[in-house]
Amino acid sequence: MTARTRRWHGPGAALLVAVLLLLGACAAGPNVVANPGGYGFWWGLWQGIILPVTFIVSLFTDTVSIYEVDNNGGWYDFGFVLGIAMFSGPAIAIGGRRS
Repeated sequence: MTARTRRWHGPGAALLVAVLLLLGACAAGPNVVANPGGYGFWWGLWQGIILPVTFIVSLFTDTVSIYEVDNNGGWYDFGFVLGIAMFSGPAIAIGGRRS
């Protein structure tokens, strides 16, 4: 190893550890509040569709959140992502057109 290689080894390793910690912090954890009787697919679909408006409102108040924590798990998540896709797909298609 040369001195130049050894000099960059410490900061490179620190950067790698920082990136791994940042990505680990973004990982989804268990939803301890979820219950089988919570919000299901249809509520997830609706809340995914209204996400753009809800997000803007959530920036100005603490009483509105963009994701319902009291949900029934996978079906709510599927509806939520499908609702987002229903809104964002046409918006991206219209914005991507060039005359």
